[in-house]
Amino acid sequence: MDKLPVKMMDPTLAEMGNHLSDAMKVLESGKLESEQGKEKRKLSWKDIPGPLQGDGQDVVSILQLVQNLMHGDDDKLGQRMQNIGEQGHMALLGHSLAAYISVLERERLRKLTTRILSDTTLWLCRLFRYENGSAYYHEDDREGLVKVCRLVINTLYEDYATEGFTMFSSKHPVIYQSAACRPGLGQHLCSQLGLPLSCLCIVPCNTMFGSLHQMDVALLDKLIREDRESGKVPLLLIANAGTPGAGHTDKLSRLKELCVQCNMWLHVEGVNLATLALGQVSSAVTAATKCDSMTLTPGPWLGLPAVPAVTLYRHEDPALSLAAGLTSSQPVEKLRALPLWLSLQYLGHDGILQRIKHASQLSQQLLEHLKTLASIKTSVEDELNSPVVVFRFSQDSTPSSGSSVEGFFARERDVLDVFNRWLGEQLAQQVPLSGVDVVELEDEGTCVRFTPLMTAAALGTQENDVAALVEKLGEMIPVLSCTLRYRQDFKDEVLQQASLSYIEDLSWPGLGGVRYEPRTTDLDENKREHSVEKINSDLLKKLMELDTDLYFSGGPEFCEEKNCIFIGMATEDLDVTELVETIVSIGREIEESGKLFENMTEVVRRGIQEAELQLQKANEEKLIEEGVLRQIPLVGPVLNWFSPVQASVKGRTFNLAEGCLDSTEPVYSVKAQMNKEASLDSPKSITKRFPGQKLFRRHGAGSDSVSDTSSVSQLEESFREMAHVRSNNVDEAEVPEERHVHIMEGMALSDQRVPEGQETESVDTLR
Repeated sequence: MDKLPVKMMDPTLAEMGNHLSDAMKVLESGKLESEQGKEKRKLSWKDIPGPLQGDGQDVVSILQLVQNLMHGDDDKLGQRMQNIGEQGHMALLGHSLAAYISVLERERLRKLTTRILSDTTLWLCRLFRYENGSAYYHEDDREGLVKVCRLVINTLYEDYATEGFTMFSSKHPVIYQSAACRPGLGQHLCSQLGLPLSCLCIVPCNTMFGSLHQMDVALLDKLIREDRESGKVPLLLIANAGTPGAGHTDKLSRLKELCVQCNMWLHVEGVNLATLALGQVSSAVTAATKCDSMTLTPGPWLGLPAVPAVTLYRHEDPALSLAAGLTSSQPVEKLRALPLWLSLQYLGHDGILQRIKHASQLSQQLLEHLKTLASIKTSVEDELNSPVVVFRFSQDSTPSSGSSVEGFFARERDVLDVFNRWLGEQLAQQVPLSGVDVVELEDEGTCVRFTPLMTAAALGTQENDVAALVEKLGEMIPVLSCTLRYRQDFKDEVLQQASLSYIEDLSWPGLGGVRYEPRTTDLDENKREHSVEKINSDLLKKLMELDTDLYFSGGPEFCEEKNCIFIGMATEDLDVTELVETIVSIGREIEESGKLFENMTEVVRRGIQEAELQLQKANEEKLIEEGVLRQIPLVGPVLNWFSPVQASVKGRTFNLAEGCLDSTEPVYSVKAQMNKEASLDSPKSITKRFPGQKLFRRHGAGSDSVSDTSSVSQLEESFREMAHVRSNNVDEAEVPEERHVHIMEGMALSDQRVPEGQETESVDTLR
């Protein structure tokens, strides 16, 4: 926002506007804080409230505090806030101007607020084709409906102002609401009006004819007649011009005729009301201009932050409107329209139409591309003019023999719902500017929704974002199809393995889950549960370290099954058999290693005892061989000098598998022979994985499978080599290394004289 010309307007107002503009730009840019301030903030307790300073702070310090609270520790300045644009600055300026204008003298304030309110109401009524209407501006988009209900109550119950709720005892009011309305709307309405929930009547949607998201008009007519016959008073009907879920529009023309016959108020809300500003509007939406009231949300439609929602209504009695709270005699309350008044002038008529038209074109662009994608089903009301696009991944499947059709399709529906939820989350994460989200529909299930009228203006969605969304969707459809096809194959392979249990969890978007079951059956329940937890935890860590594109996880956050391993989405070239065999091999290896460590304490204890006995026996043999004279402190060295003894050190290894001491001579002789053969023989020609080749890929199935041998043989050979090395380490481990050194030193010391009383020093050293 450019600097305001001071000479052409009130200097105070211009200065305030310039300061506000500068402050907003500083807060958005995040360049207010210095490097020293950042370091200080990282070390401070910024989330703990502090005392109010006595001498106050300057504007820069206060803005720095606001900036720190807004951005926190995030250093990515470009991703901190969305760019609200110049029209957003005008809306924010309106809130500051409202506070400034409120201090004017009463008469000048009344004239100004009346002009602002009348201008804004006139512009909105002409934009959205609502003739002779009045407007109520409110922060909560449900508040306008509450005020309208109060107006209807005051109109139908003439003595309500004096008698109050006692009027309802003989004439029970009824509010009718479509089952497709946003959740909680009717409950909020009854709560604000002080009415019991029995006053709320939910009208089901069509089940036979028409859209499944439209109100059943014939059933509504029946319900109204039954209520009137029982002495109840039909009060108000809430209809949709764009349901919150699928964006469908009720049959507003027929509903208006029914409301006129029953002397009932018709209120309409929905995102499709924004298309009333366009030149070409569907007849279903155009019928909303004849309703008694409608609620508009221009803030999301036009990308305007902190602007109020607007409820347009028609009523001839100003006194009843004042009693219902739709109008106010307080000029300050009329200033709610000021941010919208400024923003509408900044955008202009053409700018408003351009934003709404751009959002509608984005919907049509996506819908045209979705028609070309296989396995994608759309749910739109009007393919030629639908501002909301709802789509879903789906594949036709047939139940296997032996399974009930109802149970199969119920499981298939749950699986597809999970897959579509994953699809929507991935699209929203990878293409954030598209603004797609996940929606739960009663009949279709979980779907992905694209509503540019509510998101495009704020996010700045463009045609290339829609193209990127379609591109990502095209990449994910084969992944979803392959995973859905391989789920049963994965289950069959797991059930063939005795050491694996298949985990059925319909909330997991992927191949499924498994649990490795130890083969040991002599453990009690607690030890077995601990063993299962330890093995599967280690197995998950090892699987996550493999060079593969598969995603391994411990399962959903609220999964009932514990100690499980879940596998994510699959690709076309996945080798399910290799995947399952790998899980079994790694799990068995972890289980055997665990058994070895469990027996380690007892094995080491027995080995130490045997080492003590052998060292004592070796010392006795040395004593017999060298004689007693060599053991005397003064005689021994002289005798050894004249007649040296050739002592040989006998090495020992500690066999962890058998728990005994062995000689090192066979070990070193075998290793020497192996080294000699390795130096003479030519290296074996083994199959290696090329750079970029992943595990669990079938040969020739994908672009990454470039090896001449299958990945199954490569993985088996690698695990065979790992098992051979581990076996050698187990059979020939040297106690560990420090123990082996002590044993060797103990054997060497036996060749020398050991003073009396110190024969067990080497044994103590071993301990």
